Amino acid sequence: MSKQGLKRGFLNRILGIPATKTPIDSDCWAYSDGVLTVDLARAPELSKPGGAMRLEGNGLPERVLVFQGDDGEFRAFKNRCSHIGHRRLDPVPGQNCVQCCSVNGSMFEYDGDNLKGPAPHPAKTYEVHKEGASLEIKLA
Repeated sequence: MSKQGLKRGFLNRILGIPATKTPIDSDCWAYSDGVLTVDLARAPELSKPGGAMRLEGNGLPERVLVFQGDDGEFRAFKNRCSHIGHRRLDPVPGQNCVQCCSVNGSMFEYDGDNLKGPAPHPAKTYEVHKEGASLEIKLA
């Protein structure tokens, strides 16, 4: 059975507007010495499977998509499609994958492997460790 992508408006796809929002509490994360740390107590977006947020700016060397997968595990991707580099990724609830926010809709497995669409390379993933009430994501 083929995976179904997010149902989003054509204009959002043309403009490359991701479904995943930035965090409500912009101070829920910090970046230092190659490690991105997310305070789960301040990130309600990640409190349940399917929850996600995109992190960018504030000294972060690249955009990062952080989400809780359908299996309850936390994951992090470099938030950049390998087909159209400036386009972001969104998790697809119930499908165990992420999808490019563009019209092409390239999809990637949780391990970053291409699932479908024109993306020429896998999506970059990061190792995530949960330590108490925080996530540590090694970018370097």
